[in-house]
Amino acid sequence: MEVFYSSTRDKNNRVTASKAILQGLSNEGGLFVPDHIPELDIELSDLAKMDYKQIALEVMKRFLTDFTEEELKNCIDNAYDEKFDTDVIAPLVEAEGAYYLELFHGATIAFKDMALSILPHLMITAAKKNNIKNEIVILTATSGDTGKAALAGFAGVKGTKIIVFYPKNGVSPIQEKQMVTQTGDNTFVVGIHGNFDDAQTGVKKIFGDEALKKEMDEKGYQFSSANSINIGRLVPQICYYVYSYAHLLKENRIEEGDAINVVVPTGNFGNILAAYYAKNMGLPIAKLICASNENKVLYDFFKTGYYDKNREFKLTTSPSMDILISSNLERLIYHIAGNDDSKDRELMADLSGKGIYRISDEMKDKLEDFYGNYATEEETALEINRVYRSCGYVLDTHTAVASSVYQKYLKETKDNTVTVIASTASPFKFTRSVMTAIDPAYEKLGDFELVDELSKIGNVKVPKAIDEIRTAPVVHDNQCDVDKMKDTVKSFLGI
Repeated sequence: MEVFYSSTRDKNNRVTASKAILQGLSNEGGLFVPDHIPELDIELSDLAKMDYKQIALEVMKRFLTDFTEEELKNCIDNAYDEKFDTDVIAPLVEAEGAYYLELFHGATIAFKDMALSILPHLMITAAKKNNIKNEIVILTATSGDTGKAALAGFAGVKGTKIIVFYPKNGVSPIQEKQMVTQTGDNTFVVGIHGNFDDAQTGVKKIFGDEALKKEMDEKGYQFSSANSINIGRLVPQICYYVYSYAHLLKENRIEEGDAINVVVPTGNFGNILAAYYAKNMGLPIAKLICASNENKVLYDFFKTGYYDKNREFKLTTSPSMDILISSNLERLIYHIAGNDDSKDRELMADLSGKGIYRISDEMKDKLEDFYGNYATEEETALEINRVYRSCGYVLDTHTAVASSVYQKYLKETKDNTVTVIASTASPFKFTRSVMTAIDPAYEKLGDFELVDELSKIGNVKVPKAIDEIRTAPVVHDNQCDVDKMKDTVKSFLGI
């Protein structure tokens, strides 16, 4: 049965998967959602015999129904290749009785590689399918990881340009260097004077600018997005939850049909939404454990049913989660409202106008599969230290948030269900925060000295992505104020 995609704010705006991927964001600002969640109508025991690529095909062909199987195979083969430093793509590592799903073995050592390695191939295939002649301009805001992963994915891809905005003082030194050293004539990186929410809001405004859209079309350009607002980002993320279950089954860690819990550190809500979709496909997931840092807008939402972004924005050691407007939550809101676009419009208008909205009790009842909690900065550092001292496994700051929240969940519920924790970034991406959590004496070392020391104490090889930027020259030194983002885009495109 074909899956179509409708806007959360206008369900009459209904398109194919390929058109949703090309468009990124709906014209009226809504996000594309599947008109139904396809069933994972394949025996779990059969999935257990498959490798990552085969499982990815089984998931994607059920969601992206206007792509042929051959087209999807080609996209998958081009994405999950030697760019990953492990053949299994997403290893599951057992530590302290939980299973860490390592999603950071791609080119930029963060989980965004799992989707952004395939998105350019999906997009180019979609453009051909729809006879698109314009050059596609990828416009993206990043809180740290999406930017580099998108740049690496689209760099040099014919028929595309990519523009990335990031908060100038809101990412780690390694994250920034990864972005500003990116080569490729079609790449453009800009540090904005503001935070991630400013960057994300600015990008959405540019997407909704009809006059600019017309100007661009006249010049042979059209926008699309590599943020998780693009359904082409979200669908590939579903695959690794299905894979983790299949792998646990293959290794006899669970019996077929046993439920597992999933813990996800999240800010923009895309990664945990993918787990929610996997659950709704029929994958046996019990609890979806949503882990926040001190920007705990999602924790407060799950606890109270109120979403309130009117609060202090905190810069933390887990910067990819430093977000107060969780864009992908809108998709969940739409679903728990019974796929009611008018209700979604009303709530999103409240968020835009007042910075707050409240869901109904009936909607809140549909969130019972979720558990939300958060970790403070101190708790995050203590968790890195505790796990390392306990078993020698080194967590990055984001995964430590998830691990800390999981410990709180265990303490509260005594629920010993087999649990997968999404490990979203390599500790090498946040060496200073990680190493000083293990021992404050490391503070005196330089960034790349910390890299070498982490390799030594963790008994892990320094990733290629880090070695590459040790001496790489800065290619992008662009900065702008938030209100100049549109002008910056036009300047880069020569409009």
